[in-house]
Amino acid sequence: MDEQGKHGGGAGGVGAGAEGGDAAAGKKAKQKGLMRFVVTRGALKRIGVVVVLLVVTVAGLAWYTASMPGESYRGGLPTATSQQQQLAERLRGHVMALAGTVGGRSTYNPRTGAAAAKYLRDHLLESGYGVVNETFVERGSRVPNLEVVLHGSDLSLPCLVVGAHYDTFQGTPGADDNASGCAAVLELARSMMFDAKIKGPTHERSIRFVLFVNEEPPAFQTENMGSWVYAKDLKARGVQVHAMLSIEAIGYYSDAPGSQQYPLKVLERLYPSTGDFIGFIGNLQSRSLVRTSIGAFRERAKFPSEGASLPAGIAGVGWSDHWAFWQEGWPAIMVTGTATFRNPNYHTTGDRPETLDYDRMSRVVEGLGAVVWELASEKKWP
Repeated sequence: MDEQGKHGGGAGGVGAGAEGGDAAAGKKAKQKGLMRFVVTRGALKRIGVVVVLLVVTVAGLAWYTASMPGESYRGGLPTATSQQQQLAERLRGHVMALAGTVGGRSTYNPRTGAAAAKYLRDHLLESGYGVVNETFVERGSRVPNLEVVLHGSDLSLPCLVVGAHYDTFQGTPGADDNASGCAAVLELARSMMFDAKIKGPTHERSIRFVLFVNEEPPAFQTENMGSWVYAKDLKARGVQVHAMLSIEAIGYYSDAPGSQQYPLKVLERLYPSTGDFIGFIGNLQSRSLVRTSIGAFRERAKFPSEGASLPAGIAGVGWSDHWAFWQEGWPAIMVTGTATFRNPNYHTTGDRPETLDYDRMSRVVEGLGAVVWELASEKKWP
């Protein structure tokens, strides 16, 4: 082959190689695009599975949180019975005495704290309890926790504790928070003792009615919190607790749309936006107690009620004396009108006796009588 032919043939070989290379590159690009499509479809599939799992999980959590026995009462409240009217007046009298006559009962005001303790002690004695036990805290309040015990027929069983704190946030009269809870404890203790005198013990478990100090700051959720001092004392003495009910801010209600708020947006989808109900609130470990309590309430009371078993870390869930019993490993719940999530007077000077609804309070306390009886007896209300 001459030189020209040799060079000509070389040029032709290079051109053919370039065309082959372009074809190979194009093929690889198509394969890469196809792989991208396959990967994208796979990723979308995985995302879809995750979304479905999330939806199922959220739905499951919502059911676990809000699923309660029975149905909340709806519609206008029935005309109050004479018994409810009398109870409403007694509740009003207690709140007026504590939040009106005595006034602010904060840790920083030992004089009014002592006056409140005397009022509560005197009424417990008048109800027929021979002894009012006292538990003092080491720091903070100079007045004690007050306890009376209504013995059950089987003293070997773990007891039921029903309590409310009687101190107030500094500078406030504390009608809803928490003279309302104290009034409920006084009336439940009186009613249960009255029945016991007539019928004898109708429940197996002993009931401890307790009025706590040092719930409000600066002792709130510290070792000086009155209810925690009390709970630790029970444990040290070998007293076992079946359940604890903390009655907190049960006097304020509203029929205005949008009057009920919640700490999480998701709860707004599960619960009413009108603040006309009583709440039964517990942590996840106390779910059974929440369900039993609200079930007993709904069977007895014609009054709106909602229940929730929520993680303890959510704002408001542990904001009362039931928290102290969780620390000792005992099931405990709060019965509440939700305080700051409804009442605009919460922790202000406006939390006065005239802002409360004693008719609705009486219906709630009457219903709580059924709850206390059932928890103490493990039987249905007759």
